[in-house]
Amino acid sequence: MKIALVHEMLTKLGGAERVLRTLSGMYPKAPIYTLIHDRGKTEDWFKGKKIHPSYIQRGYDWLKSPKWLLSKMPNAIEQFDFRNYDVVVSSSSAFAHGIKTDKKTKHICYCHSPMRYAWDYTHEYTQNYSWPMKYLISNLLKQIRIWDFMAADRANKIIANSEHVQKRIEKYWRRKSQVIYPPVSVGNFIPTRDHEDYFLIVSALTPFKKIDLAIHAFNKLKRKLVIIGDGAQRKLLESIAGDTIEFLGYKEDGVVREYMQNCRAFIFPGEEDFGITPVEAMAAGRPVLAYGVGGVTESVKEGISGEFFDEQTPESLIDGLTKLMVNEKKYDYKKIRRIAERFDESVFESKMRKIISS
Repeated sequence: MKIALVHEMLTKLGGAERVLRTLSGMYPKAPIYTLIHDRGKTEDWFKGKKIHPSYIQRGYDWLKSPKWLLSKMPNAIEQFDFRNYDVVVSSSSAFAHGIKTDKKTKHICYCHSPMRYAWDYTHEYTQNYSWPMKYLISNLLKQIRIWDFMAADRANKIIANSEHVQKRIEKYWRRKSQVIYPPVSVGNFIPTRDHEDYFLIVSALTPFKKIDLAIHAFNKLKRKLVIIGDGAQRKLLESIAGDTIEFLGYKEDGVVREYMQNCRAFIFPGEEDFGITPVEAMAAGRPVLAYGVGGVTESVKEGISGEFFDEQTPESLIDGLTKLMVNEKKYDYKKIRRIAERFDESVFESKMRKIISS
């Protein structure tokens, strides 16, 4: 059986790329088709893989930013030819589900989310532009929404990465889907009862992640917060951070693992479609404090493996953290680990192989 993999853009390493890495490990001979490939940023995970970028790669090499190529992406993803493959698995957060296949080639779409900036976050996406630019972008997103809805009908089967995303797929695409949670390398973490006196965030430093909420809260509490990750918002976040907050930048998986295993609790202030890092923290036996919306409500068990806060404000986060610290002695690191094992990569691989082979 000849298999190909499709992924939006290989320009960073995040949760969606972890899913692709697992799929590529399951089917090592499968080539990867992508709109854009930034080898320097993804070499660690995809070295030696056969990767086919689209024709807009030349534009990315010149512009160094994918957002200026947005209008070209629907057409570019449709140009890939999969006639020689039996099965194509797309890993889609925006455009990968829009590939075209013939009748004999089966298309399985693993959906991380229908594209957020075209549906849920259109106004947030355009709010910082001038009026003429806002008008142009809004019109472009309208055309992309039409394409997105029609393209969603092309996959033979759609898999959602959480029940949260499953609801969005049904709302925006009018398609039924099956939930298979993303793979987490649970076995890489060693859960322990002991911890050091710091809280931890591992995240890209972008506005969507709401890291500023945690910074304002920990500034008030004067408690130590370690932040691992990098991104466009780093300088701004560093400028508002007090003395008890430490930025480590991007770190390799082994370093992240050590910090997770030794933290007091993991802080997750944003809304995510699933959220792999909270599950990794639970794999290390550590409780999680998370904003109680999105896929994290399907992985964290309140009062057993962590707590939720209700509003994305520093005050609400502080209330949640207070509750977590009051209940700290009740958390059993072994029970927390068992919850994480439900999301182990072996579960993902078993379910995906069954679908692909059928």
